[in-house]
Amino acid sequence: MGADSGIRHGNPRCYRLNECQDYTLPHTAQTNGGQTNGGQTNGGQTNGGQTNGGQPNWIAVDWGTTQLRVWAMQGATPLASADSADGMSGLLPEAFEPTLLNLISGWLGPKPTPVIACGMVGAKQGWVETPYRAVPTTPLAPPVLVETISTAINVHIIPGLKQPTPADVMRGEETQIAGFLALNPGWDGVICMPGTHSKWVLISAGEVVSFQTFMTGELFATLSQHTVLRHSIATTGWDETAFLEAVDDAISRPERLAARLFSLRADDLLNGQPKPTARSRLSGLLIGAELAASRPYWLGQNIAIIGADKTAQIYGSALARQGAPATIADATRMTLAGLTAAQRLVKETT
Repeated sequence: MGADSGIRHGNPRCYRLNECQDYTLPHTAQTNGGQTNGGQTNGGQTNGGQTNGGQPNWIAVDWGTTQLRVWAMQGATPLASADSADGMSGLLPEAFEPTLLNLISGWLGPKPTPVIACGMVGAKQGWVETPYRAVPTTPLAPPVLVETISTAINVHIIPGLKQPTPADVMRGEETQIAGFLALNPGWDGVICMPGTHSKWVLISAGEVVSFQTFMTGELFATLSQHTVLRHSIATTGWDETAFLEAVDDAISRPERLAARLFSLRADDLLNGQPKPTARSRLSGLLIGAELAASRPYWLGQNIAIIGADKTAQIYGSALARQGAPATIADATRMTLAGLTAAQRLVKETT
């Protein structure tokens, strides 16, 4: 491949993706306190300051439950970025606009700057609720215009997707899917999106046909931190062999999951099982159970994984163990590509 696309092929049998645009991600503000090359930090939050390469003509926003990330954009190129811990869960509706302005004020010009946002900012508890769109449908539709007090910004929020039966919803993932498809037109298959709530998404002819969500990440956090297993599970360390064996175990006998979970505690008490090994086994059991339930999605399909590097690699390893190699795409790059596609859609429809 040419320029770094944020996509890696872990197996030569993987479906080969097209050349993808290189999204370089300069970061002009850090959240660890002190002076930055883009501005002065303020209480753990940073203000977007000077950009590398001129005035942005729009701003990309990924507003999640616990984090806010913003990029100063010039076309499809990010000039600078900033972030804060001001996620949706900690804000009242009236706080969203001043929170955003505090972070991006250094990027705004004399004319209103377009802002395209995705994620939980459009949830019922967010800035403005944007209605879900029912699948099957394209991942993107014209984003919803938000009424603002400030005249310095012109904000649009991307709607999420819903599946009436079986009931399921997504917010934010549709933007990553749109980015992936924008960079890889004509791709059909299944996209796995690991995280707190993992999603498996069937893609055909440029549309999201159906999807299924698993609470795998949240289950791992709950079991490892708030049950009796917390005494036997390490917070760091990894045993790849133990992980893959647990994946095999859960896929072959998923009905035994609850019993296998308690064995993690028993192996610690009776056999002194290393805590990193128990952590790896817990991850393998939960991901294996997810793979067993999602097998109708991924079996015999082209598979792409959109996620953070470490988690995506873990899922890729588990799938490869089942003879199902997957292509891994960087989540941040797919988010930016999706927000860029949405910005173009706004320009075309306004």
